[in-house]
Amino acid sequence: MKKKLSFILSISLCALLLMGATGLVSAQVELELFQNKQEAVETYDALIEKFEAENPDIDIVQNYVPEAETVLKTRLVKNDIPDIMAIGGNYTYGELARAGVLTDLSSKAFIDNIQDAYRKMINDLEGNMDGIYGVPFSANANTVLYNKDKFAELGLEIPETWDEFIENCDQIKANGGTPIYLTFKDAWTAMVPFNTLAANLQGENFIEKKKDGETTFAAQYREVAEKMLKILEYGHVDNFGVGYNDGNRSFAKGESFMLIQGIWAIGPIKEINPDLNLGVFNLPVHNEPSKNLLVSGVDSVLAVSESTKNKDAALKFIKFLLKEENAKYYIDQEKLYSAVKGVYQEDSKLVGIRKYFETGRITSFPDHYYPAGMQVPNLVQEFLIKKDIDAFLNTLDNEWNKVSSR
Repeated sequence: MKKKLSFILSISLCALLLMGATGLVSAQVELELFQNKQEAVETYDALIEKFEAENPDIDIVQNYVPEAETVLKTRLVKNDIPDIMAIGGNYTYGELARAGVLTDLSSKAFIDNIQDAYRKMINDLEGNMDGIYGVPFSANANTVLYNKDKFAELGLEIPETWDEFIENCDQIKANGGTPIYLTFKDAWTAMVPFNTLAANLQGENFIEKKKDGETTFAAQYREVAEKMLKILEYGHVDNFGVGYNDGNRSFAKGESFMLIQGIWAIGPIKEINPDLNLGVFNLPVHNEPSKNLLVSGVDSVLAVSESTKNKDAALKFIKFLLKEENAKYYIDQEKLYSAVKGVYQEDSKLVGIRKYFETGRITSFPDHYYPAGMQVPNLVQEFLIKKDIDAFLNTLDNEWNKVSSR
């Protein structure tokens, strides 16, 4: 009897130990962070390391893939939504929110620490749904990056009007230089000047009017197309043969005076040439300086899957990213602006566009509100090759109508 009792006790003890070990294993939470920025991988790695040190029971696995939006849409169809997402504040985000796959964050205290302007941009993308399904984290801006030393050599001033910008380009060209290093092999890079032009020229409430059938691209975008072709005149010999990374390298090496690109390119460029005397200015579209607006939008919006099994842990990571010190680290590394109140970009290289933020002369990216299926970057790239304005504008209208009717 004693042997039998001893055997039973041994079995029970083993079971308890096994249950304990299983409990220890199950206490470790693993979360996927799906993010869409190649240049931000190392920055997120550093933040993840810091978070995991503070939360040893949570393991954050970063997942960056090229063509992130396409991949995310495919996963949506398969009902395979990442636990945490840091994605662009654009039409794809709006689709996810309207699909009901994101967690409503409106009751979370950290929402109150986000700047109202960027919250509104996200709300507009959601279609004015009840609730808040994404948290704006960082903000970007379309700019013209310029080589201060090369500008000084020719005595060039920062242009405040479209005519002054063109005069600068003409003077650079006349002196044997390359005014702008264009990188239109990557179709999306053409959207930097396109968005700046469109945002300033399309007229008030263009998107709403287009949705209601009250206007067209053909009616509102002719000047946009004309000025895109004008910019094309000031590129180099292979505008469609080089892409984003090529442009960063060439500009960093002093092969052009300017590069029309977002502020997100500053970090990669300075890695190539830390000594480059770089500055930024807003591409002036109008000849009345006060009418020129800076295109700025939500570069990264943070969201949590509604179906994640570890929602509390996911929300804990979101809250961590939004702490002032962590939000500041992110924008310092990525040369962006923060959507978090009280977190400011103080890099002297960005002083050229500070006045737009201070005076509220900011507008959002037009293409963030186009139906995603339009594939506008490819349409713009094709237009710049063929240079047929009428065909291009008609194609924009036709593609909008086709996608919207699906």
